[in-house]
Amino acid sequence: MISYRSHRSHRFLKWQILFSKSYISGSENLPKNSEPPENSEPPENSKPVERICRIMQSFPKIALERTLDESGIWVSPEMAEEVIRRFENAGILAFRFFEWARKQRRFSPTVFAYHSLITSLAKIRQYKLVWDLVGRMGREGVLNIETFSIVMRRYSRAQKIDEALYTFSVMERFGLTPNLAAFNSLLSALCKSKNVRKAQEVFDEMRHRFQPDVKTYSILLDGWGRAPNLPRMWEVFDEMLERGCDADIVTYGIMVDALCKAGQIDEAVNLVRKMTCPPTSFIYSVLIHTYGAERRIEDAVNTFLEMERIGVSPDVAVYNALVSAFCKVKRFNNCFRVLREMEDKGILPNSRTCNVILNSLICAGRNDEAYKVFRRMIKVCEPDSNTYTMMIKMFCETERLDKALKVWRYMGLKQFIPSMHTFSVLINGLCEEGEANRACVLLEEMIDKGMRPPGSTFGRVKQLLLKEQREDVLEFLEEKMKLLVKEPLCD
Repeated sequence: MISYRSHRSHRFLKWQILFSKSYISGSENLPKNSEPPENSEPPENSKPVERICRIMQSFPKIALERTLDESGIWVSPEMAEEVIRRFENAGILAFRFFEWARKQRRFSPTVFAYHSLITSLAKIRQYKLVWDLVGRMGREGVLNIETFSIVMRRYSRAQKIDEALYTFSVMERFGLTPNLAAFNSLLSALCKSKNVRKAQEVFDEMRHRFQPDVKTYSILLDGWGRAPNLPRMWEVFDEMLERGCDADIVTYGIMVDALCKAGQIDEAVNLVRKMTCPPTSFIYSVLIHTYGAERRIEDAVNTFLEMERIGVSPDVAVYNALVSAFCKVKRFNNCFRVLREMEDKGILPNSRTCNVILNSLICAGRNDEAYKVFRRMIKVCEPDSNTYTMMIKMFCETERLDKALKVWRYMGLKQFIPSMHTFSVLINGLCEEGEANRACVLLEEMIDKGMRPPGSTFGRVKQLLLKEQREDVLEFLEEKMKLLVKEPLCD
């Protein structure tokens, strides 16, 4: 229950929102060729998914369900999938939409929708809601091995190893018998979260229950390679061969990647030459990237040319590796030539392409050029959270808050939900400029989307509010933080 004083703070903060929200999310026209393209609002008869997303972004939680009801939109399972996917960075908002959609007649959520929502909620550690959804899937008879694999992965990423192991062990209570695929998922979740020693323990304890295959061993090879512990990786490789599992192209790719990351690229090249199957574009992308990281640009280019010569078609990952190699040595003109070659071959750049170039330009102090590249590339590929965060941080650090806010507004018009890091970067930038009102608006929006602000970000806002003797607003924000759903492990 929020106290009277906090309620009064709530009204006070809402007044501030009315005053300052237009500055944060306004859509004034921008000069051509100088800012991100900001289109006008879509017409009312636009696609239903677009309308739902606009409603979800525009209305506070008190009015959301009523506004969705009044829209008259009937949600199909496919539409629900798309909305949840778009709000993957706002798990609580996605969950509220899902709960509203379930009340519609004849609505039956798909397994994909459930999995997307579970992933979204687990990202913000709303584990009680995650297990509620797992239980609901069980009652509806749509629970499967992949559901538990997702939960294990998210627990492992949060370094909740006991909970990940619990998830594996509890599957039988839900009527599912763990199989080799589930076992591999558990090992993979542990290895990718840098817990390969635990993964090896689990493997040694449970190998009698399952018949390990080449994928099982490849997961362990990847884990020891990431550690890095190359002697242990070779031991696992030898054991795999002794047990009659032949290495496949995925196994070789993992080992080449591990050797390259450990700085043993010459040994990686020797392994490629000994392979019994032809190298893939992934293996070449790893070699090119490593040569680039070591600033051996001629070797990177020669590897690219060799790949083309033997008939392996470069994909976007290979081109990204080549772009990264040129960026390392600040040959930006070569980067743009690579982009033109990609265009000629019909290979579209992706957000990774964009981020590599932007990061290199920013590190080189070429901020204006980075912004020009950003404006050009958003016309051919969709930016991701890293792209937006990078640009907003660049402008905040160079005291160009107006530009940072324009990137933020463009992101809103594209209906892209900011990640926790994107929110934090802009809130920190606003605090740096003493913009307490606007920082509080964004902090409240962040909390309403179910994201817990990092301690450092909340601390910056707190410090600013205390400096301005606005303890009532601070108390209100602290109450909102307490109202976030807890994260117990539910049986």
